[in-house]
Amino acid sequence: MYAVIKTGGKQYRVSEGDKLRVEKLPGDVGAEVVLSEVLFVGGEKVAVGKPLVAGAKVTATITAQDRDKKIIVFKFRRRKNYRRKNGHRQPYTELHITSVKA
Repeated sequence: MYAVIKTGGKQYRVSEGDKLRVEKLPGDVGAEVVLSEVLFVGGEKVAVGKPLVAGAKVTATITAQDRDKKIIVFKFRRRKNYRRKNGHRQPYTELHITSVKA
């Protein structure tokens, strides 16, 4: 059984046992998170939400709270002596999907 969930403004296809990196969620490492915004449940019995599937939920365990690799944002205008260099590290939460319930 698999599900399509929505978190952090993005949609992810998950099934039991998956590891997933999502936008930062509140909680400590080892805590259990219930993701209730389920858009679609597939498998033997298919359920499509309008927009959410009623009563469906995905539970996950937080395995890491960290920040991603640094990306460099470099703005440049040729011949204008304009250069701006900036760095950014996006925080993320790593989840281990424990169950998908329809």
